[in-house]
Amino acid sequence: MQIVGYRNDEPALLVAEAGAVRRLSLAPGTELAYTLSERHCAGTIDGERHIACERDRSPYCELHTTPWSVANNRDSEAEHAIYLAAFAPAVFKVGVTRLERLETRLREQGADRAAHVRTVPDGRIARERETAIRVEHDITERVRVATKIQGFGEIIDENAWNDLLAEFDVRKQFTFDYGLDLDGRPLAETMLSGVVRGSKGRVLVLDHRGTTYAVDLRDLVGCEIDEGATDRELQASLDGFA
Repeated sequence: MQIVGYRNDEPALLVAEAGAVRRLSLAPGTELAYTLSERHCAGTIDGERHIACERDRSPYCELHTTPWSVANNRDSEAEHAIYLAAFAPAVFKVGVTRLERLETRLREQGADRAAHVRTVPDGRIARERETAIRVEHDITERVRVATKIQGFGEIIDENAWNDLLAEFDVRKQFTFDYGLDLDGRPLAETMLSGVVRGSKGRVLVLDHRGTTYAVDLRDLVGCEIDEGATDRELQASLDGFA
């Protein structure tokens, strides 16, 4: 079995075996017991069939990597939204997406707060305005998953967020709650064993042996998996020894 993708809408991993693809639910309360083994290119999915690739590069080799212009809608002629996203406690970014995907895209990123600040005619203009806002307001266009995880369990700095919004003509604001009910920051780990607490963007939160872990789902793509919980030595929180 190989993990060949993931879904954010109804959180799940896509698992391929003998060419068939199935969804492995990541719904809260799901108990997972898998061990990760070697990792290589996840290949591609054609309809409901998986086309395997044995190249070493992961999660995708050069033949199965989506071109930047396609992945980032630069050539799209659809209306685009320019947005600001906030990640606790005070990490802010500017981004763009097709207008009809705005809320979906914000959830995919695991944003805690967001604001729609402008609508433009197409992807090219959106990217140009995004870059201009980055330079003018000194905010990033990308936030690393590791940085997002550092803010799990914290709250948004309201003053800093409101100060940023004051510089824009805000059309709509968003507040998201992912139901993780964290008392502190989970430990970053690459694993697939434990009980699902929930998901925030592409980060899966698992409880395993008294410790809460945060797993970047992209780090799982390409991994071969075997049934049975991991017996690998994992970092544990102090609560795990209580």
